[in-house]
Amino acid sequence: MDLSWWNLIPTYFDGTAIQLGNFPVRWYGIMYIFAFVTAYATMWKINKKEGLGYTKENFDSLFTWAIAGILIGARLGYVFFYKPGYYLANPMEIILPLTRDELGYHFAGIAGMSYHGGMILGTIFAIIGIKRNKMDLWKTLNLSFLAAPLAYTWGRWGNFINGELFGEATTSPIGMYFPLAHDSPITNPILHHPSQLYEMCFEGVILFVLLYNLRRIPLLKDKMPCLYLMGYGLFRFFIEFFRRPDAHLGRVDLFGMSRGQTLCSLMFIAGLTWLIVLIYRQKTKA
Repeated sequence: MDLSWWNLIPTYFDGTAIQLGNFPVRWYGIMYIFAFVTAYATMWKINKKEGLGYTKENFDSLFTWAIAGILIGARLGYVFFYKPGYYLANPMEIILPLTRDELGYHFAGIAGMSYHGGMILGTIFAIIGIKRNKMDLWKTLNLSFLAAPLAYTWGRWGNFINGELFGEATTSPIGMYFPLAHDSPITNPILHHPSQLYEMCFEGVILFVLLYNLRRIPLLKDKMPCLYLMGYGLFRFFIEFFRRPDAHLGRVDLFGMSRGQTLCSLMFIAGLTWLIVLIYRQKTKA
């Protein structure tokens, strides 16, 4: 099989952005900075455009809380959703960038972050920040969930640059060769779905466009958290069919779902239930 420039795109990237002595600065970590800046800029622009009345101090404090929640939650989410047994036996690795082998502990970086964990604890911490700054809870949550998809695109782009979280094998020309799949581009050139790009587009850009336009519908304008949960959960659920599941888990959850599909199913159900309750309450008050 002859591989084209498209198929070989992942081989052009090195996950390391810069090397500071013996410490590699990874592109994925830098993408977190891009994500937070994008969310901040999006929320600030809408705040100014729609005259929501928030100050820079409000946003600075809110983002401090939200960022702390996202980072802690993403790490703990991976620990409890994906490898609870391993981290129960190796608790030091939860918070320290170390891994252990027969020679003892050595630096390996902190590997493993969960979107769902980051969303859950990030939301909780954001609510704390909203309360402490005396901001309108529901108005601020609507603004936050509207901006979330654009911020999310950076995370998946970081995964793509790292060549990780790639998809299942495919014979489609859209497939790409990922070195971390440990296939040989010469003797065994197996292509995989670039599922990171699928997620970046659908769970990021397309979801943001949908939410932004749904705000024009009076009944849905103030229901961004519900719609976000439903939209992300639905898009991610179907993209998971193309994404290779975690090797140590596979598709062993209920009905043969991956762990990501299980979490997204719960996410969609929660968003739909929340939406129905809000609309019902709104109708009964009218």
